[in-house]
Amino acid sequence: MVRIRVLVVDDHRIFAESLAAALAAEPDVDVSAAGSGPAALRSLERAVAEGRRYDVLLVDADLGGKVPGARPAVPVQEGNEDGLVDGISLVTGVRSAQPNVRIVVLAEKDDPRRAALALQAGASGWVAKDCSLSRLLTVIRGVLRDETHLPPALLTGVLRELTAARKHRTESERLVESLTPREREVLRCMVAGLGRKAVAERLYLSPHTVRTHMQNVLGKLGVHSTLAAVALARRAGVGPVDLAGDVVERGGQLA
Repeated sequence: MVRIRVLVVDDHRIFAESLAAALAAEPDVDVSAAGSGPAALRSLERAVAEGRRYDVLLVDADLGGKVPGARPAVPVQEGNEDGLVDGISLVTGVRSAQPNVRIVVLAEKDDPRRAALALQAGASGWVAKDCSLSRLLTVIRGVLRDETHLPPALLTGVLRELTAARKHRTESERLVESLTPREREVLRCMVAGLGRKAVAERLYLSPHTVRTHMQNVLGKLGVHSTLAAVALARRAGVGPVDLAGDVVERGGQLA
């Protein structure tokens, strides 16, 4: 019998343990639970190292905490620059690190906007937490066949959100294209969360020059804060600069 390895990720311990116990009663399901984003990532990495990868993640949409490496498609907490992320942001991080893992988001309530964000981040399904066990198992087995599962009542709203997101992405891409190559590099540093001093050191520029570049970036993008610029950059598909392996230019030479 082919067994399905499932990881439940929820910071509500009683819910996570209850759901894990219910799933474990199925003869073809092996299940574990994690109480936070970092714990989930550690479980995933450990499973890979041991040669027993997870097949499906069930992730709480309202998961809290900081997830290293996770990059939300849009800011999930407006006005918060501390890097706090939710379950949808965890989806982004996991899909980037382990694209073969299928992810289903578990939600307290139907929310077309957040369901659309979950799909954009790479989730294969959005399911109510109070759905029946048989329904959840149907979704789990369905996403392993590359199916996408949404509650019927959400379909119209999600399609509307995805259409609007494509429009915003096109507009964001046009604005990003107006930047000079150096300004785009500065923007990528901003997406990576680097401050002015760190950007200056990385690009071998003075802090004053970096400040000018950042002001130009905000002006050309038509925003008034670094957080808004980062959100727009992410909508346009601009990723963070690689802090480990990027090669940067120095005085016209590669450094």
